Amino acid sequence: MIQISGVSKTYKRPTGEAVSALVDISLQIKRGEFVAIVGTSGSGKSTLMNIIGLLDLPSQGQYFLDGQDVTTLDENRQAELRNKKIGFIFQSFHLLPRTSALENVELPLLYSDRQSIKGLSRKALEAVNLAGRIHHHPSEMSGGEQQRVAIARALVNEPDLLLADEPTGNLDHRSAVEIVSTFQALNRAGRTIVLITHDQEIATYANRIVRLERGHMIADETVVETVPLREAK
Repeated sequence: MIQISGVSKTYKRPTGEAVSALVDISLQIKRGEFVAIVGTSGSGKSTLMNIIGLLDLPSQGQYFLDGQDVTTLDENRQAELRNKKIGFIFQSFHLLPRTSALENVELPLLYSDRQSIKGLSRKALEAVNLAGRIHHHPSEMSGGEQQRVAIARALVNEPDLLLADEPTGNLDHRSAVEIVSTFQALNRAGRTIVLITHDQEIATYANRIVRLERGHMIADETVVETVPLREAK
């Protein structure tokens, strides 16, 4: 599904000095995998996330998404692919405070060209075990529940890939476990998930861990024993 070959990313500081955020990264992610990309601040994981999510382009190298070299596409075509193929989940929930869970999840459908959107929002909330909270507002939900609403919003257009950037960063430990357990359940149902995190424990819920350090990929490990699935409540 994802093939990254020899990708580097260089930024220039205001002084003109070049800074290498990524150096010669090569990575393949198959459809249906659950991969954690792990690194400390400054490791390059956010830059790699931006490239995978079609939010930025590499300075060098190629990125193929479903066999298509997306580095050759213009901004409009990249945006079209991003909207159709990728669902984003961020550290901050970005929910509208005066609207219900159902209405928050419905928002991406307003910009969709799908012929039929009936029932998709409810289905997405059911997928993250929030069928009983569809009419609740964010202020009436816990942090973990709010993040699950955000996951449902990312799911509603039925993307091929879920890209989660530090999704547990604003949560307590129990809520964080609920979120990554939700990712496990979605992955077992067939979703491809790429999780960006600095938390080593959270990474062990994935099936594979890619480690970055100072822009270099230093390890690509299969998790022999993942943390077992726990039912989010």
